Amino acid sequence: MKLLRPLLLGVVLAGLFFYFTTYRTGRVWPAGWSGSPAKVEISEAAGSDSLDAEEQNNITVYRKNIGSVVNITSKAVTFDFFYGLVPQEGQGSGFIIDKEGHVLTNYHVIADARQVEVTLNNRKKYRATIVGTDRSHDLAVVQIKAPDLLPMSLGDSRNLQVGQKVYAIGNPFGLAGTLTRGIVSSIRSVQEPDGMTIDDAIQTDASINPGNSGGPLLNLHGDVIGINTMIASSVGQSAGIGFAIPINTAKAVLNDLVTLGRVRRPALGIRTIPIEPELAQQMGLAADSGLLIVEAVPGGAADAAGLRGGTERAYLGNMPIAVGGDVIVAVDGQNVETQQDLAQIMNNHRAGDTIRITIYRGKKKMDVNVTLGEARQQV
Repeated sequence: MKLLRPLLLGVVLAGLFFYFTTYRTGRVWPAGWSGSPAKVEISEAAGSDSLDAEEQNNITVYRKNIGSVVNITSKAVTFDFFYGLVPQEGQGSGFIIDKEGHVLTNYHVIADARQVEVTLNNRKKYRATIVGTDRSHDLAVVQIKAPDLLPMSLGDSRNLQVGQKVYAIGNPFGLAGTLTRGIVSSIRSVQEPDGMTIDDAIQTDASINPGNSGGPLLNLHGDVIGINTMIASSVGQSAGIGFAIPINTAKAVLNDLVTLGRVRRPALGIRTIPIEPELAQQMGLAADSGLLIVEAVPGGAADAAGLRGGTERAYLGNMPIAVGGDVIVAVDGQNVETQQDLAQIMNNHRAGDTIRITIYRGKKKMDVNVTLGEARQQV
């Protein structure tokens, strides 16, 4: 009983305290609340900081080019399990290259499309016509009819240096007008998912994601140096390794794409094997590297220019070859050691171009001018 009295007294005192301080005033405050302040005190910056030179250049590059970058929507159909038609829609990017409304993009952006629609930066939409395609270089040109178009400035992708700054503008995941920045990480040949090879592809860590395909890769001055085309990623989004087609590859075929709708592939009309020092010594060749012409296709470009194939039968391992032909060591002053070297040089030419081929015929070094034929016309 003695213990109960102090407890009851404490309860009564607590109740009276609650009545007079809280209940009677009609206010119940949350724990830790000390009441509403008369004014919220915040810390404001002294003023907007001026932009540094790098930020200003980012803005300049973006403003210079954003009006020329477009969103491309392609609509195609496929078949479901029951062979019913199922519509499909894909998105990519592109950029305007002239005032006639030609837009450069990737082939895979518009492949198999039944309808192509281009949306400009001002959100106006136009039906586009596919003008030309080049599957082997993953390039395509579409055209729209629109007023006051702003073509982009096409730069030069030769002599790009690892480490130089680049910008990518496009529509990743459908988010129009996005700018990302990075550097040239490497220049290398890469294989696309369809098996085609991009020679001298520009590798960059500028963020490239689905929807960027076909958009421009720009240099520090805002000139186009590449066409963003693919990423290396296990999760389908940017992992810091993206690739762009060199703009010089596109410039070499643009005229054919616009005027013919296809590319006139150049052909020399030869079969070759690469020469290594050991093989050159065995054959008694004057050059220890290059391409030995095994056959000059009769009527082909090389044959017409007087290049000679092999005339003597021999074996390379178990493979029969013809030896005694000319050895190609350079084209237009560029050294040629492998068939890939020759292919990369040819990618910068079209049928009808004349090139200067440096050869060894026996011990004699000489230059021969060759007018390239068209691949579809030759073996």
